[in-house]
Amino acid sequence: MSHLITIAANLVAISVLVFGIYFPRHRHRDMVVAYLGINAGVLAIAAVLSSVDASIGLGIGLFGVLSIIRLRSDELSQRQVAYYFASLALGLLGGTEVADHGVTLALMGVLLLALWFADHPRLLGRYRVQVLTLDRAFVDEQQLAAYLSTLLGGRVRGVTIRRVDLVNDTTTLEVRFEVAAGNAQTGRDAPLAAATNAAWG
Repeated sequence: MSHLITIAANLVAISVLVFGIYFPRHRHRDMVVAYLGINAGVLAIAAVLSSVDASIGLGIGLFGVLSIIRLRSDELSQRQVAYYFASLALGLLGGTEVADHGVTLALMGVLLLALWFADHPRLLGRYRVQVLTLDRAFVDEQQLAAYLSTLLGGRVRGVTIRRVDLVNDTTTLEVRFEVAAGNAQTGRDAPLAAATNAAWG
């Protein structure tokens, strides 16, 4: 009976994670399919392993193999990786039969709370990371930082130059910056706001 409780709790938890936290914030349908699919798969496998005489090492090895296969199949952002591992962990917790299911429910709650908090738009919402290609070749990082500060309208916190092409006069870089308080938008709404402002002049 306790196993059915943890399985039901997993279904509730993954629904909250995907449809209550991830999708309303990021609107990425393909990742919804991935999170639900991997959660259901891990849940089923963990439930089978719990019903047979399987070692903990086998379960951990399975967890690692699934992770490697998925992470090598596509390029994921760090945020997507966090949701991906949360869905894996929820499935593993829900599918594993334990004596005290209260601990399992508590751990699921901790996972949901951690993702809700860490990915909240208001948490460090003024800090951004952009990969840019500029139509100028910069070899002086201080000069580049000053140019980016004016271009982006914020305070540059760090710049990593990836490529400088002196022939075609371009610079490819990653910049970490803090936007001014008056210009701050949530990460998801910023492109929409910029497009709207441009359209209405």
